[in-house]
Amino acid sequence: MKLRRLLIANRGELAIRIARSAKMEGFKTVAIYSEPDRFAEHVQHCDEAVCVGAAAPSESYLHIARVIEAAQKTGAGFIHPGYGFLSERAAFVEACDQAGIIFVGPTAASMRTMGDKIQARSTLDELRLPRVPGSAGALLNANEALKTADQIGYPVLLKATAGGGGKGMRRVDEASDLARAFESASREALGAFGDGAMYLEKYILEPHHVEIQVFGDGQGGAIHLGERECSIQRRHQKVWEESPAPILEKFPKTREAMFEAALKITRHVKYASAGTLEFIVDGAGNFYFL
Repeated sequence: MKLRRLLIANRGELAIRIARSAKMEGFKTVAIYSEPDRFAEHVQHCDEAVCVGAAAPSESYLHIARVIEAAQKTGAGFIHPGYGFLSERAAFVEACDQAGIIFVGPTAASMRTMGDKIQARSTLDELRLPRVPGSAGALLNANEALKTADQIGYPVLLKATAGGGGKGMRRVDEASDLARAFESASREALGAFGDGAMYLEKYILEPHHVEIQVFGDGQGGAIHLGERECSIQRRHQKVWEESPAPILEKFPKTREAMFEAALKITRHVKYASAGTLEFIVDGAGNFYFL
C-alpha cells in the first residue's frame, strides 16, 4: 500500500492535475502546503495534506528535508515534483533515493548534466551541437558579467544557472544597466531556487522559442514527440504553445536537425522519463540549444 501513495511536491493547478491523474490510476494522494496555503485548492483535492513550513519557499516547498519527512510520515512511496520548485534539484532526487522513495522523473546524474545550465552548455560543446554564445561558466560578480558582455556584444541576457520559468532573467541593452540587472536577477534566483548564481549569453534577435518533447528509457534509448513553439510569452513566461511550430514550416531541414540534436542529447545523458529540450530559432532558420 505504501507504493500506491503519491506525495505531490508542488501547489496550485499543477498539483490539482497531478492529483486527478494519480487518483485515476488508483493512487492515494498527499498534498504539501506552506502555512498561508493551508486552505489552497490543491490541498482540498488530495486525500491527505501536510504543512511543510512558513510562507517563504525556502522554508517550505524548497525545503528538501521537510518534504521527505512529509512523505515518510504519510507512507508515500512516490514523489511527483511537477515543475519548478524541486523538480530540477539533483540533491532532491538523491534524498528520495536514500529514503527509499521513488522520484517520478529523471535520475540525479542526468539532471546534474542537463538541469544545470552551465553544465548543459558544456555538454553541448562536447557533442558539438550549437548553443547560444555566452559565458563559459557561472559569473562571480557584475564586473565579470560586464567583461563577458563587452566581448560578445549587446544586447545580452542574464540568466540564473538553476531553475527556469523566467525567474532570474534580465535582458540588458547597455553596459550602464548591467550591474543593477545582475544584482536584481541574482536576488530573484536566490529566492526562487535557493541559488543566486548567474551566467550570461547573447540575446538572439528575432527569436522563436521552440521545444522538443522527448521520452527516454534511462538506458540510452529515446524518442521524440515532435515540437511546439512557445514564442508568445509575457515576462519570459509562456502564454501560448502551438504545434507544429510555425517558424519551422519555413525551415523543414531545421526541424529535422533539431529532432536529431534532441535525441542525441537525450541518449547521451541516458535520460529517463519525459523531458523537454528548449531551443532558440532565429529568423534565418539557425537554431541554438537554450
